[in-house]
Amino acid sequence: MAVLLEASALAASVNPRPLTARSKARGVTETQHVKRRMRTLARSRVPRSHYAAATRRRPRYYERFHTSSFASDITEGDVTAGEDPIVRQAAIDALGNMNGTVVAIEPTSGRVLAMVNQKLALSSGAQPCSTIKLSVALAALSEGVIDKETQVSLGSRSRMNLTTALAHSNNAYFEAVGRKLGFEKVQYYAHQFGLGELAGYHIPGEQLGTYPEEEISPKLGGVAKMCSFGEGISMTPLQLGALVTAISNGGTLYYLQHPTGPDAVANFQPRVKRHLDIEPVIPDLSDGMAGAVAYGTARSLRLNFNEESILGKTGTCSHAGTRFGWFASYANTDIGRIVTVVFLRGGRPTFGPKAAEIAGRMYRNLYDHNFFVAGTASAISAPDLQKISTQAASQ
Repeated sequence: MAVLLEASALAASVNPRPLTARSKARGVTETQHVKRRMRTLARSRVPRSHYAAATRRRPRYYERFHTSSFASDITEGDVTAGEDPIVRQAAIDALGNMNGTVVAIEPTSGRVLAMVNQKLALSSGAQPCSTIKLSVALAALSEGVIDKETQVSLGSRSRMNLTTALAHSNNAYFEAVGRKLGFEKVQYYAHQFGLGELAGYHIPGEQLGTYPEEEISPKLGGVAKMCSFGEGISMTPLQLGALVTAISNGGTLYYLQHPTGPDAVANFQPRVKRHLDIEPVIPDLSDGMAGAVAYGTARSLRLNFNEESILGKTGTCSHAGTRFGWFASYANTDIGRIVTVVFLRGGRPTFGPKAAEIAGRMYRNLYDHNFFVAGTASAISAPDLQKISTQAASQ
């Protein structure tokens, strides 16, 4: 206002420029001419720095990715003779040409029913992103730091409980919970749940993920960032699959086994790594996992499948020019029990909801092949597998 008054006073003390013939021809009056001159003078008196600050747009930050979200020949080199052909084909069809892997596990035994793109599935893993929240939630529930209804303050008069935080993958919630737990307890439970150790039993080529022996630097976010999206941690699809298998079956952490032929299937024996004391808290966790599929970050799964109850957790983050998309889930049915882990890597098209969409396509394929029908075996029998393998060898 002060600037306008100053400009007005200045305009009053200066004789306005006379109207040009062109202005007169256009019907511009003397009063209109004076007003325009005053506005021009007012703008000229505004400091350039203030004007620039008001009009300058903030530059947008675009993350650049160097890894493609798509790939071909991802199944090349896979060892498939001991896998369930129906589950494997359902996984291949669902994954399509995405640069990723799908691991399907029988939760009552730890048997790997299918592992598509085994080079990636058995690699050293990647940052777990928000799937680490499953481990943190189980640790906090086991320690009594929270229960399902505990309202955690997120600042600005905002509060949230576990179910909502899991369903919507709220980082601030798990940062607060991680700080309450402290690094030592977070690390202890992570190791109990199988992070930082091989998930498989004599699976050739399996590599080990990493879990830090000490809290990451405060500059990187410390334990809070470790608990919200897995900063400083490398987790493999098999490790995540083993954890979700234990959640699905009530607390038994199996060694994952990947049979290499019909004989291995016929003589398969489950191997228990350890029993986890998590059964009392699983209901508190599962409500949030169900919410993720029903209305949260994994609701894209329901674009393809909603006939059965599916519980899961998504994860999205990026590192060094590569974006990761995770989705771990299990079918919550009395029959057709299966755990599915989808892990994607690439660029902008890669993220957790896309992994959930792929899982939905896989569950749809299994459903269309009567996988969830009473009386149908959850995996193909050894005699049938022998017959299929013999037929394949003769072709």
